[in-house]
Amino acid sequence: MENLSQSNDLRYNKALKERSAKFLLFLAIASIIMAFAGLTSAYVVTKGSKPDIYFDLPFTFYYSTAIILISSLTINMSLVAVRKNNYNQISLWLIITFILGLAFTYVQYKAWGELYQNKVYFAGKQSNPLGSFLYIITGLHVAHLFGGLIYLIGVIVRSFLKQFNSENYLKLKLSAIYWHFLDILWIYLFLFLLFYR
Repeated sequence: MENLSQSNDLRYNKALKERSAKFLLFLAIASIIMAFAGLTSAYVVTKGSKPDIYFDLPFTFYYSTAIILISSLTINMSLVAVRKNNYNQISLWLIITFILGLAFTYVQYKAWGELYQNKVYFAGKQSNPLGSFLYIITGLHVAHLFGGLIYLIGVIVRSFLKQFNSENYLKLKLSAIYWHFLDILWIYLFLFLLFYR
C-alpha cells in the first residue's frame, strides 16, 4: 500500500512539474507574441503614413522559410524517436535540427546583405522607417531562435547521456514546442512582410 502511495506521489509530482514548465514556456511565448504584435502594428501604422515607400523582399527569405519548416519536421522526428526509446535517432534528429537552425541564421544574414545591396538600410540618412522595421523584426526573430539553439545544445547533451526515454522527455518536449512556435512565428512574419510592404 505504501509503494502504491509513493508511486501516485511520483506521478503527481511529475505531472505538476510538467504543467509548471509548460505554463512558464507558454507565458514566455505569449510575451514574444505581444512584442511582435506591437512591432507589426507599428509597421502597419508607419506604412499607412508613408504609402510611397516600397521595397522587394530578398528571395533568400524563401530559402530560410524552407529551412525552418524542415527543422520543425526534424525536431518532431526526435519526439517520435524518444517515444520508441531509440537513443541514436534522438541525438541524430536533434543535431540535424541544430544544424538547420544555424543554416536559417546564416541565410537570414545573407538576406540582410541583399537588403543592404538593394539600398534598404537599417539606419542613416538613406534609411527609411519600413526598412528599419524589417531589420528589427527579422533580427528579433533570429535572436529568439538563437536562444532556442542554446537550449537545444543542452537537450542534445542530455540525449547523448541517455537522459531521455519514453517516460521522461520533458526538456525535449519543451524544446520542440518552442521550436514549432518559432517556425509558426516566422511563417507569419514572412507572409506579413511579403503581402504588406
